Parts: sequence; structure tokens; C-alpha cells
Amino acid sequence: MSTTSSRTPLTLAVALNSGIKRFRTAFRVGFYTPVVTSIVAVAVVWRFILQPDGLLNTILGAAGIHGPDWLNSTAWAMPAMILMAVWRNMGTLMIIFLAGLQNVSAEMLETAEVDGANAWQRFTRITLPTLRPTLLLGAVLLSVGYLQFFEEPFVMTKGGPLDSTLSISYFTYNQFGFGKYGLASAASYVLFVAIALLSLIQFRALRSKD
Repeated sequence: MSTTSSRTPLTLAVALNSGIKRFRTAFRVGFYTPVVTSIVAVAVVWRFILQPDGLLNTILGAAGIHGPDWLNSTAWAMPAMILMAVWRNMGTLMIIFLAGLQNVSAEMLETAEVDGANAWQRFTRITLPTLRPTLLLGAVLLSVGYLQFFEEPFVMTKGGPLDSTLSISYFTYNQFGFGKYGLASAASYVLFVAIALLSLIQFRALRSKD
């Protein structure tokens, strides 16, 4: 999920950085609005959108497609919530990537173009290596955020149906509510270790090679 979630904001950031000059600030604000909106409010709105008679199924119905009961389906509940989380976090990563793109040397890109490098070669051999620290920051923030996935299932599904949207954070919360403090503490440590290991892997994979 994190790979797809970071690839789309990077694509948008590159497009905004290279193709839109006059309205760049307006686009930044537009994409960043979901980030500064309360996650509870966002989750409530999406819960209505994903109802059997909600906006999404209405649009699909106009195209002749019978949409499922998204949040009550074990097959579709988690993908629907992942889609919402990707949409909500897109603005954060896009702003981070846009800031990183400002550090890419325009002179180096122009020199590579003069030497015959095409757009893809300039992107993969100059832009991406320059963005390694920025990609690392985005990857760590995204991974930690998704491992702490809580508000969305709490508001939208209560972990159902049949625990198909039960995240480790929500599981830990439930165990505290049930009075199983030992199990809840163990789950918290597991979550901490998972975050630490994943962050370590990302630091090793994306750290600057200078």
C-alpha cells in the first residue's frame, strides 16, 4: 500500500513542479485541504459516500455498475478504507515531494538534456537520487501513519465486518477496553517493534549514498 500511496503523490508533485507555475499555490492548498480537516469528519463523510445508496454507488449505477455494500463486505471494506487513507494523505506527501523537487539542480538537468538524456533518464538518474532524503521522510511518515491506522476503522466499521478492518492499533484499543491490559501492552510493543524495524529498513534502503 505504501508504494502505491507514495508513487501517486510523487507523480502529482512532478507534474505540478514542471507544468503548473501560476496556480501552483492554489493546487497545493486544494490537495492539502483533506490533511488539515479532522480525520473524524473525513471518515464520517466517506462512510456516507460508501453506503449502499451513497454517492459512489450512485455514480457506478449511472454507468450501469451495481456497487457493493462497501463497508459491510469482507472483500471490499478494507480496500475502500485504504482508498480513503491514500486520498487523505496524498496532500502531505505531495507537499513534501514538491519541497524536495526545489533542491534538484536545474543546471544539472539542463546539462543532461544537452548531452542527449531524455526526460525519463533525467528523472531516474538525477531527480530521483536527489530526492532520496525526501523519499525517506515520506516513506517513514507514511508507514508509521498506516501502522497506526485507527480513526478510520473506529468511525467507519468498528473493525468489522468479521474483523476484516481490525488494525493492530484498534485491536490494542479494544483489549484495553476489555480489561486485557497484558495483551494490550504486548500488542503495543509489537506495534513499536514493527515501526522500528520498518523504519530501519527504509533508512538503509533510502539513505543518501554520498
